[in-house]
Amino acid sequence: MQTLKLGIAGLGRAFSLMLPTFLADTRVKLVGACDPRETARAQFEADFDAPTFDDIEALARMPDIDAIYIASPHQFHAAHTRIAARHGRHVLVEKPMALSLAECDDMIAACREAGVHLIVGHCHSFDTPYLRTRELIASGAFGGVKMIQALNYTDYLFRPRRPEELKTEEGGGAVFSQAAHQVDVVRLLAGSRATRIRAAVGNWDASRPTEGAYAATLWFDNGAFATLSYSGYAHFDSDEWTGWIGEMGQAKHADGYGAARRKLALVQSRDEEARLKAAGTYGGAAYTSPSRSQPEPRLHQHFGPLIVSCERGDLRPLPDGVIVYGDERCERIALDAPRVPRSEVIDELIAAVHGDIAPLHDGVWARGTLEICLAMLRSSAEQRDVLIGA
Repeated sequence: MQTLKLGIAGLGRAFSLMLPTFLADTRVKLVGACDPRETARAQFEADFDAPTFDDIEALARMPDIDAIYIASPHQFHAAHTRIAARHGRHVLVEKPMALSLAECDDMIAACREAGVHLIVGHCHSFDTPYLRTRELIASGAFGGVKMIQALNYTDYLFRPRRPEELKTEEGGGAVFSQAAHQVDVVRLLAGSRATRIRAAVGNWDASRPTEGAYAATLWFDNGAFATLSYSGYAHFDSDEWTGWIGEMGQAKHADGYGAARRKLALVQSRDEEARLKAAGTYGGAAYTSPSRSQPEPRLHQHFGPLIVSCERGDLRPLPDGVIVYGDERCERIALDAPRVPRSEVIDELIAAVHGDIAPLHDGVWARGTLEICLAMLRSSAEQRDVLIGA
């Protein structure tokens, strides 16, 4: 078994969500990290007996490292990718890839020049239910994709946020953080180049001054179209329609309704909110590390209800399988529960690093997703269709 020696740039929320993967997947060895927070660095050193630094330059200079997982805030992705590539490190960078197409181009060029692979994720298009649905579509048994409907209603906007996360121009809001997932999934399943989008975004709570919702229609070169809807305003929870299995594959309970809003109502200032978020993140006073020995049982992760309509059937990916509604019968294709959460990310990263296999979620792919997200914001602002790639 080949081991992936991985460095971590940023020990915040994204790293906290990937940590159960790193702990459970024996192919991964965490060998170093960087973060500006002393408390996070101290916890990493204690947890992994590995060195930490306060900047990515020092991390990238470590001699025994295969790749760097860039989990820093959105606005640092481009600069941190360039540094990692300059030191010859393969890159796994969190979504969104960057905040502009020019930054994406720069990241792609830097990795190509250095001869290293660039993978963007975790996005939910890595999730097994969507990958299995993609395989079913590719089999041709149901004809071509004609329509996709995707929606998700969450409490996203009412979770504790840093100030820049509530500013669209600094990469905050539902489009940069959440549409990056939904667009990626829809593109994967449509199997064709997106050509045009018409969108509207919602920003209707003055206390959370960024986009909390959006709706869009996206057209593809093969004639398919998709409707995408998202709300993070912490009212309806669409996990009710996925058997109360949450986005991370965990069981939820309806009696938790309103918890995010109640918690946030106790916060008196933006600085206090930022401290609350930091406290619940890796190294924070309220953070609880996942267990190495007995990981919480989970199903597959997902990004809300979704139906793919093909010529001869509808396909519905779920946390535990894919339901196929064919011409003559309905069948459920069961999926084994994941042994390691998000193992699909590690599969793709190891194949690239050790097998030199071009990744599906490479920089060019992720640039395409960001282009659609930016077009979504433009379409809403200008109240018109926007052509993709024009």
